[in-house]
Amino acid sequence: MHDFQHGTTAGQPAAEVANVGLIRPPFVYLGSIGLGLLVHLFCPVQLFPPSLSVPLGVMVVFVAGALFISAVRTFRKTGTPVPGNRPTTTIVRRGPYRFSRNPIYLAFTLFQIGLAAWVNSLGLLLTLLPALALMMLVVIPREERYLEARFPTEYLPYKRAVRRWL
Repeated sequence: MHDFQHGTTAGQPAAEVANVGLIRPPFVYLGSIGLGLLVHLFCPVQLFPPSLSVPLGVMVVFVAGALFISAVRTFRKTGTPVPGNRPTTTIVRRGPYRFSRNPIYLAFTLFQIGLAAWVNSLGLLLTLLPALALMMLVVIPREERYLEARFPTEYLPYKRAVRRWL
């Protein structure tokens, strides 16, 4: 049971925000993209024939951008902040959150996949793997523990009903 007035859950202090650490999702993906571009610079291995890479990459980047904008707008409409270093005010179940518990992270992932296709870079695609591992093993579990503690009656049914990614 959570006592919000005193910030505790079963005698343990509750986190005030989902992400207080240095592992911030935008920086995870930006670092992954930066590293991927460096790999591509020194070892330019192509993914697709050049005639396919640009249209495919542009399309995936566009989808990622649309998903990101939709997710952020949905958060703003419900009055909950987007950054994980600010307290969550509600469990959002509308918009892309009906299909994915992490549509912003899905958008970041799709963006890097699309960019890798657009630049036609295997290195840029491969550097996504450690970023995804960090997100799935550290960032998302930490955020889920926070949401479970902050909204135990709302988040657990949502978590059971909606997939993490898609």
